[in-house]
Amino acid sequence: MAIPTDPDDTALQALQAVAQRAAVARHLQGDAETALLQTVVDLAASILDAEAASIALFERQPDRLEYRVAAGPQGAGVVGLSVPPARGIVGFVYSTAQPIAVSDVRKDPRFDKGTAERTGYVPYAIAAVPIVGQGGSVGVLQVLDKRSAETFTLGDMDLLARLARQAAAAIEATRVQRDATVMLRAVLGSIADGAVGATALDELVAAQATTLDRDAEQPFWRLVDLVSRVRGMSDRELTLVVEMLEVVARNTGRPARQPGRRRRIPVDDDA
Repeated sequence: MAIPTDPDDTALQALQAVAQRAAVARHLQGDAETALLQTVVDLAASILDAEAASIALFERQPDRLEYRVAAGPQGAGVVGLSVPPARGIVGFVYSTAQPIAVSDVRKDPRFDKGTAERTGYVPYAIAAVPIVGQGGSVGVLQVLDKRSAETFTLGDMDLLARLARQAAAAIEATRVQRDATVMLRAVLGSIADGAVGATALDELVAAQATTLDRDAEQPFWRLVDLVSRVRGMSDRELTLVVEMLEVVARNTGRPARQPGRRRRIPVDDDA
């Protein structure tokens, strides 16, 4: 087993191992988040006939709500803006995880007029619902100014809640970057006290990867680790794995044949 003598070499190997798994994870996951979130706001703006719709997600360092996607004639100006997680109506919805509809924002003290002016569009009515993930609120879906009515109805709020659930599923795509960072920190912390061999380091990264799976029935990071290991196999090892998979594929779903029974061959009576 090769033992790196320089701690920097070990750290570099750890970084490379984590980066490889992160690359595989992004490939398996795909760039689904942005596309799905954009679909959600497009639907919200279209179905509710709103001037704008947007999604703001919670980010750390510093803590903030960052607008990721937007739709509608007046929506584009908000993308990229960030606000403190307790500011404005969007901050209220995020912090309390409660939906809200305001028919006249000028009369609501929670309204953040300064941020609205930065987008180039100041609305008169807002409907917003929390986007709730496994650990609580992760963001907010909001729509501005329904053109066909002055207020948002209970039916509108129910629709927004349904769309927010779809957004929550899409946001799971962001866990690739987040989990990779967590994994790297854990690995670097484990190797900080001494030299680690190349094989042991790979096992350490693999162990940290599997701890990231929150759903035992859908072990995403374990699959990522297995794919990463396959990519590092020799031609001989890879050939053996392929042969094993082919055997599994051929027999998957095939009913077991009873011993001693012959398969009946159809006979054409007109022959």
